[in-house]
Formats: sequence, C-alpha cells, structure tokens
Amino acid sequence: MNKRKVCVITGSRAEYGLLYWIMKETQKAPELEMQVVVTGMHLSPEFGLTFKVIEDDGFIINEKVEMLLSSDTTVGVAKSIGLAIIGFADAFDRLKPDIIVVLGDRFEVLAAVQAALVAKIPVAHIAGGDTTEGAFDEAIRHSITKMSHLHFVTNGIAAQRVCRMGENPEHVFNFGSPGIDMIKRLKLLERNVLEQKLDFKFRDKNLLVTFHPVTLDIQPTDHQLKELLAALDSLGFDVGIIFTKPNADNDGRRLINMIDEYVYTRPNTKAYTSLGQLLYLSTVAQVDAVVGNSSSGLYEVPSFKKPTVDIGDRQKGRLKAPSVISCRSESGAIFEAVKKAFKMDCSGTINPYGDGDSSVRIVGIIKDLPDFKSLLKKRFFEVRNE
Repeated sequence: MNKRKVCVITGSRAEYGLLYWIMKETQKAPELEMQVVVTGMHLSPEFGLTFKVIEDDGFIINEKVEMLLSSDTTVGVAKSIGLAIIGFADAFDRLKPDIIVVLGDRFEVLAAVQAALVAKIPVAHIAGGDTTEGAFDEAIRHSITKMSHLHFVTNGIAAQRVCRMGENPEHVFNFGSPGIDMIKRLKLLERNVLEQKLDFKFRDKNLLVTFHPVTLDIQPTDHQLKELLAALDSLGFDVGIIFTKPNADNDGRRLINMIDEYVYTRPNTKAYTSLGQLLYLSTVAQVDAVVGNSSSGLYEVPSFKKPTVDIGDRQKGRLKAPSVISCRSESGAIFEAVKKAFKMDCSGTINPYGDGDSSVRIVGIIKDLPDFKSLLKKRFFEVRNE
C-alpha cells in the first residue's frame, strides 16, 4: 500500500512548538509519509535560523521556501507573501503532497494555503475560528478557514464560528490546543539548570515578556512598547525580566531594537531571539507572571496556573481563562495589572483550551480518512436557527 503524503508547513518558532507532537505522531503512523516545508523566520539569521532546531529534533526538511525580505514595512510584508506563494507553488509541484497541515494565522501560512488551493491539495487547518480584533491575523485566519477542508479548532466557541462560516460540521473537530500536549509531555528544567542555560539569575519576583506588533491599532506599536517598558521600569530592579523578541511582522525590527536598547542598560533584564520550547516553557514555570500580547499567554500559560497580563487589543476576542488579566496599553494600567498578577492565586485555574491529547486525535482523523481528494469539492452549509 502506498503511503499518503502529509506535508506539514511551519514558518515560525512558536508555530513549530505547537506542531511538534503532531509531526511526531505523523512520523509514527505507518500509513503516512511526512513531508516538512520550512519558511519565514526559520530561515532568517536575524531570527535565529531555527530550522536547525527542527533538524536537531530528528525531522527531515524536504523543502525550504525563502520568502522574507529584509524589510518589515507593509510593502515588504506584502512582497514576502508574493515570494512565498511562488516558492510554495514550486515546492508542492516537487513534493506532490496528498494533504497539507497548517496552524494559525500568520502570513506565511496564508501564502502556503493559497498555493495549495490552486494546486488542488486539501488543507487541514489547526486553530481556526478564534477572533483577535487587534491584528490583521483575524482576516488571515478566517481566509485560511474558507480555503481549508479539515478544521481542528481549540475550543467550542471557535467550532461554532467555523460552522457559521459555512464549513461542513462533520469536518470540524474540537480537540483543544496542541500546545498543551507539549506541556504535558515535556520534562522541564529545574530552576538552577535553567539559570545556567539562560545565563540569568532569577530574582524574588520575575516576569516573562513577549510583545508583538499590533498591526491594526491606531496607536503606533512602538508607542505601546514604550508604555510597557515604562511600566516595567516602575517595578524596579528587584524584579527579573526575561524578554522573548517579536515575530517578523510589520515594524517588528523596530521593537527588537527598542528591547535591545532597554536590556543593555538594565542588569535585571535579558532578551532572547528564540528560546525554543524547552527553555520557554521551563521559564514560564519559574516566573511569577507572563506579560505582553502573545497568544501563548492565553493558550499555554493557564496550564501552569500562572497569571497572564494581556496588553491591548491584539488578543481581544479570544477565549480567556480567569488567570488572564486584560489591560490597556498604557504604563499605569500595565503597572497595576502586573501588581495584581503578583498577588493572584491561580491554583484553581482550568485551561479552556483542552487536556493535552489533541495531537493524537488530529493525526487519527487524518490517517483514517479514506480519500483526501473527496474533500476538495466543498459546499456551503447553512446554519439554521434552533
């Protein structure tokens, strides 16, 4: 029997961490042949050449799609999408996958799905149906949903939204976030070992900070980061602060420069281009709160029963655990939210994004499908009022 080719696409460090166990489960399935295509930040020295991490994890990379220009302007990002579509068209022509697997809402994924659409390759999409009102990721996510054929959502509300978009309810599966699978399976580093790996000494109170560009806000992203940095200064040097740097979005490089300048003059801080899953999750386990506007603060952090300070509108509309404190992107509001987080008891937190077994379930659905090509011809399913 010929193995069916499942092609996994990844363009960023965070996305790869969520896909890791799906890739491992696909690799183990005797009915499937896994292909891996990397693109975006994985191939950029500026963002740590993280494709090497994928190879170190034992995966064979079948194609590398170069797409990032050395520009994070709107024109540069739009041109990067165009280059990516061309690159994916060539990669898919060589690999001839039976189905592609993508996750999330980044522009690299949008390019891959557009190329797959015209090549008549079915798409399995993970984490559709969420809403994030502060970024153009919202429109990208919903566009990917309409070009996809299997939908592995992370929560019940997202499942309802995907069905309201006319997708076949029989092809919508609420299996939770695969990021929780990593938390459940990974052996985290002890505090002293982590300090050596990070070359960072934890204080009595510590924060993990990740702040990405906000692509739809009227208020400039760099102004919002200035407000965050001012709030962190108000905490004093007794609070340890670990930064993970932003993605390759509009104005991302400006934020990276601002973080580097900030860290250079403050001995209680440290910044990292890419921590990888082991160091990142081990750090979450050791800090007192996670601060910023990353989806990780909503998806993964509640599983550690730690508070998240979610700044601004980037994640507005997403399902949030009670451990998530939302605040304005203003220094005083951020400072008060962090102080509240330091006093918060999150021991009873239940993560609304699942139980950590989504990877097995996702691959189980894919390998049991009798005919991928039958997914291609879609019809609009009307939602009837009950």
